[in-house]
Amino acid sequence: MPATPEDMALAFDVGTRVIGVAIGNRLSGSARALTTLAPDDWTGLDALVATWRPDAFVVGLPLTLDGGEQAMSKRARAFATQLEQRYQRVVHLVDERNTSREAARRFARQRASGAAKRKDAAEIDALAAAIILEAWL
Repeated sequence: MPATPEDMALAFDVGTRVIGVAIGNRLSGSARALTTLAPDDWTGLDALVATWRPDAFVVGLPLTLDGGEQAMSKRARAFATQLEQRYQRVVHLVDERNTSREAARRFARQRASGAAKRKDAAEIDALAAAIILEAWL
């Protein structure tokens, strides 16, 4: 199958204190958590973009349970606009309702199986980004 322009993507779960980051590939249909960054860590983000060379970005769009916009929706949209302007790549917004809850469930399963430790809880936002990316893939 020939590569399409958007095979590799970096995904983001935008929060007020941290941004979770994940990487995924349409060819494999897989996504995995990478790291978290401070919301203003453009140097760190530049390094991730240089390393992974994504074709596109996926940003989780926080919506209310009834699908309406909220304050964090504006923050996510602003971040998406900054990504597009800075890196000149397509940015997809994906409904992220319930991803934090799913990330917490997955993290709890990882802890129960011994695959994660309490100290890894800081990476739950990166896991949420992976779930957002899975929805897009």
